[in-house]
Amino acid sequence: METMADMTAHHPEQQAAATPAPGIDATDGSDAPLSKDTLSREPAAAVPAATPRDVLAALLAGAWKPKALIAFAKSWSIRITALAVGVMVWYWATAVKFKFFINFENVPSPVKVGAAFWQHVHSTTFYIHIGVSMQRIFIGYMSAVLLGILLGLAIGRSKVARDFISPYIEILRPIPAVAWIPLAILMWPTEESSIIYITFLGALFPIILNTAHGAEQTPEVLVRAAKSLGASRAEIFWHVVIPAALPSITAGLAIGMGVSWFSLLAGEIISGQYGIGYFTWNAYSLINYQDIVVGMLMIGGLGTLSTYAVRMATKPLLSWQRRSR
Repeated sequence: METMADMTAHHPEQQAAATPAPGIDATDGSDAPLSKDTLSREPAAAVPAATPRDVLAALLAGAWKPKALIAFAKSWSIRITALAVGVMVWYWATAVKFKFFINFENVPSPVKVGAAFWQHVHSTTFYIHIGVSMQRIFIGYMSAVLLGILLGLAIGRSKVARDFISPYIEILRPIPAVAWIPLAILMWPTEESSIIYITFLGALFPIILNTAHGAEQTPEVLVRAAKSLGASRAEIFWHVVIPAALPSITAGLAIGMGVSWFSLLAGEIISGQYGIGYFTWNAYSLINYQDIVVGMLMIGGLGTLSTYAVRMATKPLLSWQRRSR
């Protein structure tokens, strides 16, 4: 019966397999040897950048590191300080009635605007204006998202679709929203539908162009790799083209939200009876300067929140980007 030494002598390959590779310790500091899973373990992935939602969740869980919290607080303190400086400059310009190319003689001060805003906060009509504008934005913008992404993907991946659709886009895209108002009133049965249509047009073109750019710039090496693995055209479109175009699509969605607010306000100023744009224009007609600034600031605030909501809604779709960094 062979001993272990004899078996090793007769089978040198077993001896080589039993000998640890150079530079690899056979143990991890304990008595048990390292397993294959331990030796082949991949390095940890990079930690993605923090967002306000991540900070809040980590604080509630008690797991946030002080260093990261300090960096987050420093970033937001700089932003708040920048806004405070802008308000102070505004207050100084109105207090001294600054007039050098820009005239601040009739511009209301931040104190008067704040008092007017506080008064409108307790008014039901003010919330009706905001609600009507948000409803118009939602309907027009979501319609533009659905159609814009479909057309953009078709233009980006089909030469026939590009040649057929692009002339319409290039002709209609430069037309401003205000120029569409008379024709929209003639085309649609109600003023409400005409305003939504103008909002839809404002968001449509940025979404189409950014989606088409993303689909067109899909790396061809990825498409060839998918074909070599036996993927069909539909599978390539769904699993390769769309994920590659998602960064451009999300950028177009954010840009389209801002343009849709601009278009909405143009429509509300001309033909609306409710909405934050109508509120701002009506304040100008009544020479109520404080309400003009209140309306402008509300437009900026609502547009910022809407764009942030779009970014948060599309953020999970780009999680693969953070994992690949």
